[in-house]
Amino acid sequence: MADDTVAESLQDALATRFGERLPVDAELGGLAELAAIAAHRTHRRYAPRPVADDLVRLLCACALSAPSKSDLQQSDILIVRDATIRAAIAARLPDNPQVGLAPVFLVFLANGRRLPLIASARGKPFPNDHLDLFFNAVSDCSIALATFIRAAEAVGLGCCPISAIRDHAAAVSELLHLPQRVIPVAGMCLGWPSERGHISPRLGLAATVHVDRYSEGDPLADIDVYDRRRNTGRPPWKQRNPERWGEAAFYGWSEDKARQYAEPLRTDFGAFVRRKGFTLD
Repeated sequence: MADDTVAESLQDALATRFGERLPVDAELGGLAELAAIAAHRTHRRYAPRPVADDLVRLLCACALSAPSKSDLQQSDILIVRDATIRAAIAARLPDNPQVGLAPVFLVFLANGRRLPLIASARGKPFPNDHLDLFFNAVSDCSIALATFIRAAEAVGLGCCPISAIRDHAAAVSELLHLPQRVIPVAGMCLGWPSERGHISPRLGLAATVHVDRYSEGDPLADIDVYDRRRNTGRPPWKQRNPERWGEAAFYGWSEDKARQYAEPLRTDFGAFVRRKGFTLD
């Protein structure tokens, strides 16, 4: 594909995503990679085609090649191949049927276990048993997860991260025999896509990119513009919990998220993390 065509494809994807047509230098190196990143799509439906074990392992290696805070390497990936274990996880996530149907299911783990073990083995104190240990492990895991998605998409695979496993963190931890200071951050469905998927619009860059200092501007106006742009590009959301909130005449992203977080979510997650041995002070 010619560079000017790639540049146009990148602009098209970003315009769909942010409602803004960004200038792109057609001579810029790496345009194909940028266009692929900008056109990211989540895939929840997969073709009945297996993903080779060697390919999954290769993708894991690429994911774990991502940056790691101070080279601490606090991220692990668990490939769930046991059908019984996977079925038990899927049964707890009925709103995510892809967990049981995708050719491959993985769980990304934050590992705060290795560093204290190393300190003990080397006869050193470990005075850093506080919130930063947990934060660094989750950050490492999140970067590895994002890198896995990019690697998978590079070879034509589709992914769907599953944060809902944290709704059942204790049960998932038990099913996967996770030791102390190792917790599930997200699941990952993987397979060859059976459909192209769509580009999810995001808040405009004026609301989310700042220069020199945080500038809030008029956040509600920015959100309203986004709501209307998103509903123009895609069908409106299915209204969440209309029994409690009624049917809104206009239902956009902000109304959906307000309704979602009007319900208590994962109120026991902090207690779970502490039981797993993390200190959050």
